[in-house]
Amino acid sequence: MSKRIVLIHAVTVSLQPILEAFREGWPEAEVSNLLDDGLTGALSREGGLTPRIVRRICDLATYAARTGADGILFSCSAFTPAMDVAKQLVSIPVLKPDEAMIAAALDTGLRIGVLATLPATAPIQAAQLQAAAAEQRKTIQVETAAVPEALKALNAGDTATHDRLVAEEAERLAPRVDVICLAQFSMARARPAVKAKVGVPVLTSPSAAVARLKAILTGSPGA
Repeated sequence: MSKRIVLIHAVTVSLQPILEAFREGWPEAEVSNLLDDGLTGALSREGGLTPRIVRRICDLATYAARTGADGILFSCSAFTPAMDVAKQLVSIPVLKPDEAMIAAALDTGLRIGVLATLPATAPIQAAQLQAAAAEQRKTIQVETAAVPEALKALNAGDTATHDRLVAEEAERLAPRVDVICLAQFSMARARPAVKAKVGVPVLTSPSAAVARLKAILTGSPGA
């Protein structure tokens, strides 16, 4: 029997990369989407993750669980601390968007670059990396950079400009790091452009997240 997965999004541009990752890595999964595209605006207006925003994230997770989902995957890293709260409210696996990518980054190097197009995402992912490194008793250096103009271009449908801006910023970041994490699902499409500009490994979260969730729910050793 196929597993039912609910994807929870805060931006529409996250849908395509994660759906492609499911088609490639777990086509048997039955996938549905929940979108609250007002969350990023609220995050900006309210100056961070307020209790009201946390409640919205939790409401999405509990609704997803009530629909009969076997697992939940969030796709927007800017709300990661709220996801930790939501995980406590449901009895099914809840995967944060970059858990699997963070593990891969720590296996790759000790100088880690985090590149985001939503500025709030970069410090959150940096904190997650430091926390995960501390659990492994590793000392790491995290360099962050943000390219909000790239997200504006992507939202306007200008994918070429998005990819170019991300790649240019990655090129500036690369000399100082051993590996670059593209911090948001929506940035996965820029990986080929980034790889053409840098000589360090470039990690994206959608494929890693799908593989991790598949492993949790099916026990697949190849995930």
